[in-house]
Amino acid sequence: MASSPRSTNQVDPDSATMWKNDSIEERIFSAALICLEGHYNQSPVLGPQSLAKVTSIVSKTLEKTHTFKDVREVLSRNVRVWIWLRRAVSAAICDLNEKSLGVRSEPFVQTRFLDITTPEVTALIIKNYVPLKEALQMLNKLMHIARNLLVTTDPEVPQDLSAAIHFDHEVYESICLCVNVTSKGIDGEMPDDEASRAKLNEITELCKKVLVTSLQQAHNWVAKNDRNKMLFWYKVLIESPDADSNPGPEDRHESVLDYPAPRSIQLRDEISNWLKRSSRMCDAAVSICKEYFDAQGTEKKDQWLPHDENLLAWNYTPPETWAWQPDAYDEASEIVSTWNPEETDKFEQDRAYGRVSHELDKWWYGARIPNSNDWNLAMYPTIDSVPQRIKECEANLMQRYASAEPQEELGDNVEHPVDDGHSPEWQGQAPQATHNFAPEYDEYEEEADDDDSYGEGPMTGLLTEVPNILDPKQIEALHMIVKSCILDSAGSGLTRFGENLQQTRCRIFLATDCGRNLLREMLVFIAVWEKDEQSLIFQISSQIVQAIHENSLIPYAWMALRSPKDIISPAQTVLLRLITFLFRTALAPPKDYNPFPDSKTEDVERILTNEDVRLGKMLNYLYGLFRSRIVPECVALMQIQGEVRKGRLDPADFPVDNWDLERAKDGLVQYLDFLYTVADIYPLRQHLVDYEAVYELLKLLEGLDVGVEKAPFPGTRRNEPTPPSTTTSTPQASSSNNPPPPPPPPPPISDPPHEFPWSGIKGQVLSILAALLQPPPGQSSPGNPKVQVQILQHNGIVALLNCCLYDDNNRFCRERTQLCLKWLMDGCPDASAFLQNLVSANQGQPIARPPPGSGSVTQSVRIDGVPGEVRVQVRSASAPAGEIGEVVGDAGPNLRNRLEENKSRSEELVNDLLALAVVDETGKISLAHDEDETEDDDFM
Repeated sequence: MASSPRSTNQVDPDSATMWKNDSIEERIFSAALICLEGHYNQSPVLGPQSLAKVTSIVSKTLEKTHTFKDVREVLSRNVRVWIWLRRAVSAAICDLNEKSLGVRSEPFVQTRFLDITTPEVTALIIKNYVPLKEALQMLNKLMHIARNLLVTTDPEVPQDLSAAIHFDHEVYESICLCVNVTSKGIDGEMPDDEASRAKLNEITELCKKVLVTSLQQAHNWVAKNDRNKMLFWYKVLIESPDADSNPGPEDRHESVLDYPAPRSIQLRDEISNWLKRSSRMCDAAVSICKEYFDAQGTEKKDQWLPHDENLLAWNYTPPETWAWQPDAYDEASEIVSTWNPEETDKFEQDRAYGRVSHELDKWWYGARIPNSNDWNLAMYPTIDSVPQRIKECEANLMQRYASAEPQEELGDNVEHPVDDGHSPEWQGQAPQATHNFAPEYDEYEEEADDDDSYGEGPMTGLLTEVPNILDPKQIEALHMIVKSCILDSAGSGLTRFGENLQQTRCRIFLATDCGRNLLREMLVFIAVWEKDEQSLIFQISSQIVQAIHENSLIPYAWMALRSPKDIISPAQTVLLRLITFLFRTALAPPKDYNPFPDSKTEDVERILTNEDVRLGKMLNYLYGLFRSRIVPECVALMQIQGEVRKGRLDPADFPVDNWDLERAKDGLVQYLDFLYTVADIYPLRQHLVDYEAVYELLKLLEGLDVGVEKAPFPGTRRNEPTPPSTTTSTPQASSSNNPPPPPPPPPPISDPPHEFPWSGIKGQVLSILAALLQPPPGQSSPGNPKVQVQILQHNGIVALLNCCLYDDNNRFCRERTQLCLKWLMDGCPDASAFLQNLVSANQGQPIARPPPGSGSVTQSVRIDGVPGEVRVQVRSASAPAGEIGEVVGDAGPNLRNRLEENKSRSEELVNDLLALAVVDETGKISLAHDEDETEDDDFM
């Protein structure tokens, strides 16, 4: 067991006797670290027996730090242990870089991401397999110990000691090494022989273990420590190894839409100045560092305890050596922030401002929720613009396919429309005469650089590649770090200047290229691994999205995740899934909902603290996207499918492939799930009613009817040719004399794109319509009168009745249609009268029979619920009363049972409507001819 922790007042300033009061754990572990540094620096290299002994000491120390709290307390407060631990880790990383990547890194120097050819790295790893395996295992143990030392009664002390000796630099170097090896080194063709493949796989798995441990150490280092959080954020998002280290004065991070991103130099310098001003260490850590610093010789100080141009050095060095004057923490508890643009001294200008970054705040005022000066939740654009938008999307799709020029050149030649007041207001200015919270840009007019932002080109960021390397169990530490840095509930409250640092870091997360790239990869990770809502990764991700929502940056994040190729990118689809989860929990349990701010309040920031206001604005924005972009794009694709079905377009000219259609469908499915969640929450349902959401839903139903043929029951085909009769007189060859016929060709792997079925979409649309039509909670009648009128105005009955027939791509549509018709007629005399007259008129139509004496005529009809086509013999007018027809074939009993069942329910209006439905040659529903009851040709 360890000896009791020594008091810092008992340290002998004589460097020759500084070790005399150390515990046995401190001495033996420090000795092992000294040996390891010499081994990895090859001065000298340890022999097998010596290395085995050192490894045993490190392993026992790891076990003790994991088991015994007093050992952690002793080791974590020894600055010399931290220094030797960093030196050993630094030497190991330098050696690993040389043996795996062929480039030896240097201590104190940041390693860049390397661009190396895969064959060179593969050969080098196989050659150095044995020393690489040993070094990675040792590095993993040392990182484990460093992680454990941060779990103490007072973690602020080891956190400050670790920061003082810059141990976090080795964590970044370790992450960079693992990313270089796993993501860029071993990322090509594997060797042919099994032994070499096994070696490469083992090295890869060891690198993943080191990466996980490094992330866990970083999480413990930033926990509940605002300065360390900001420093970590600064290193991985601002000074990432692959970021531009020397930007120009006006260089900015990549802009989203037309609003300029923060200037790189300004943002970097202002965060750096804040770190300098906020660099006070705790008293215990200051005392430990000062004692060690004073015990050194005056001529030569230990370079591993930085004392010059170091953020924390002023805490333990004489005032005359300070590079800047730190903030006085004993002043008034609350200070007013002032920005003086005339101040020439940047450090003093930022000190007076007090907050982290003026450049960041200026960006956020414009990037936050669109049109933040207008709290009217009216929907723009209106439904009148949707048909024209559908035509534009269809033309764009065909133009993209027909264009012979590369897309990069097309983007340069397309003339972008000027601002006509229909673009979103990102600047927070007063609204124009006509507003629009949904951006109306064409993906096909995007610049080629957007491909890189989607991830097909290089994406910057130290942590960006991590989701592509680790599995869900390994990656938890990364999500925990992001949550710890930006979630409001994980923060420490407001600063003296009234700033919430958690929200500030969330804004940095979205303002920087590296942060947005990391967010994209974290979202795509959920889709790739198909994580459900109960998984830890999904739960943490939902909290990250909650933090973004609290900063009113969901619309900005949505646009930052866009892709020029997709209607909805995979990252946007996952973001919408998390937003749906957020809406589902926001009003649970039910509470009062008021999305309109107090008219007397003019402070935008204060208004945005209201959760109901943010929910209302976010729903308004997302539905604006649904109306102006999602529905027009999807319906345009369906209409092009309809053109192919009608023979007006060659199937080879269909503009997209199955991969693009699947992604479009995934996004549409998620959007409809979001709308169903909103419609199911009564306080939010009224927004969809006010937006006339019925119109877009009916447009989707009409587009599906035009573009997609209804699928029969499994195992049957609508238009398969009739097999030849076995009673033909053609002689059959003997099977014994001739070889068997060749097997039929295998079915295609997938249907051609123009036959894409959009499976399940109708069911979702009908569920949303039923939710909108239903009466308020606690009432069983009548249906929503406003929605009933909207359906009648837009000829929605046609689209609903077209969903009555069986379609294997959209099962249970009939039942959902019945529910919609029930609520549509409940309390709506116009709808009831219209449908009742329609039923009465069609029930009065005589059944077409052959003339007397002409015998029976066989017809093929389709009956809902009966597979395939049913052949029915229609008797002549002279047949006995009640004998309407006879079913030919095995389907007779099923059909008779079905007709008897329908007859017993003939009094019900809804079933009468459904029983009147037949199929015409185009596959649509049509009813018996009655021109007096309807003006819509689809009924004919």
